[in-house]
Amino acid sequence: MKTILAPLAALSLLAAHAAPALSAPAPTAADWRTPDPENVLVIETNKGTVFVELSPLAAPAHAERLKTLTRAKFYDGLTFFRVIDNFMDQTGDPNNQGTGGSTLPNLEPEFGFRRGASDPYAFVTKMAPTNDQPSATEVGFVGSLPVRSAPQMQMMMTADGKVGAWPLFCGGVAGMARGEAPNSANSQFFLMRALYPSLNRNYTAFGRVIAGQDAVRKIKVGEPPADPMDRMLTVRVLADIPEAQRPKVQVMDARSPAFQALVAETQKAKGPSFSICDVEIPSKVG
Repeated sequence: MKTILAPLAALSLLAAHAAPALSAPAPTAADWRTPDPENVLVIETNKGTVFVELSPLAAPAHAERLKTLTRAKFYDGLTFFRVIDNFMDQTGDPNNQGTGGSTLPNLEPEFGFRRGASDPYAFVTKMAPTNDQPSATEVGFVGSLPVRSAPQMQMMMTADGKVGAWPLFCGGVAGMARGEAPNSANSQFFLMRALYPSLNRNYTAFGRVIAGQDAVRKIKVGEPPADPMDRMLTVRVLADIPEAQRPKVQVMDARSPAFQALVAETQKAKGPSFSICDVEIPSKVG
């Protein structure tokens, strides 16, 4: 079965928002966090290095699958065989054309998850009911992943003390490609070049680019792109790189005062059109 994302024509495309110029106070050392190296993929492409922070909370089976295939060096040398501007870069097929996968079983979908009070969540704003979401919700970040969920106050009314949540396909979010069947994801994945709301709750998001989004946007566009296609040279779990050679990656903690100031200033600059996808999480690699 050809494993692809839904055709572009079938989805409602929204252009990426340009990040406004901001003047939030400079962050202090306490505003930064060091991601767990067990949950960071280092994707060396011919256009630059991309760091993806996995989210075992949002998609535990998919995060584990990415690490399993990475440690088997399955992804080394595979091309970005389907790349659509203002949408995504697709890769992870050993056939380099959208028809293949690994020998591992297909995965059940993880379109949503349960969020608890102890999870690393940073509230951003409330959202009024809409036609497609008739109850009030809120948006925020679980680690670096943008999510929408039922309000936290509802946790006291649920049996497990948690509320339903689902990732939002903003630019930089990493998702799993699949066929028509929801449980057909296997090895192919994609990196978002821009926000694409039609994917929300229809595809599994397993993480987000925390550094190297410029490289994601430099990948050659095409269905398929003209030869030579851009490719992943190597993919490694950050923890598996010898410590002396391991890149030092830090991300601004979405719960920190500096990040909250950044969000507030972005909201002010964007006004009524503000979206959580307008907020880019600062990072640094050394």
